[in-house]
Amino acid sequence: MKKKLIAIVMALLCVGGSAMAQNRIKLGHINSSELMQIMPGRDSVMAVLQAEVEELQETLKSMQTEAEKRYNDYQANKAGWTELIRQTKEREVQDMMARMQEFQENAQKQLQEREAKLTKPIIDRAKKAIEDVAKENGYSYIFDTGTSALLYSQDSDDIMPQVKAKLGLK
Repeated sequence: MKKKLIAIVMALLCVGGSAMAQNRIKLGHINSSELMQIMPGRDSVMAVLQAEVEELQETLKSMQTEAEKRYNDYQANKAGWTELIRQTKEREVQDMMARMQEFQENAQKQLQEREAKLTKPIIDRAKKAIEDVAKENGYSYIFDTGTSALLYSQDSDDIMPQVKAKLGLK
């Protein structure tokens, strides 16, 4: 009985092994960071984001100027003010500092969301081109060498030229 079981297991391993040999795994890689640098539309997205950064910086600069003015006024006049006025002016300066901090945090969050929204179509186009090239050329896996996610690999094909061709890039 044991001999029959061993024979069956060996037969299954032989059949399974030959089936796996027929399904050759084909590996490819691409540097997504390099691809994103040359994607059409990226420059216009960067220009839009830069304009928004400059606008936010101007707003923050004017807030800082106002905060400095209030603080200097407080420092120059606090000795002559009554306790109530001094406390009120202190709160004004503290509130202005808190608003500046909140503005910076919200501006950073807004810029990140805006960048994600503007780059999504570009990323989707690149992803589709990568998937199309992989399917057309029979790749089982495509690794991204631009994210340093690949720690070891045997030889694989760089599909950057095919993705560039698919996107009409040089």
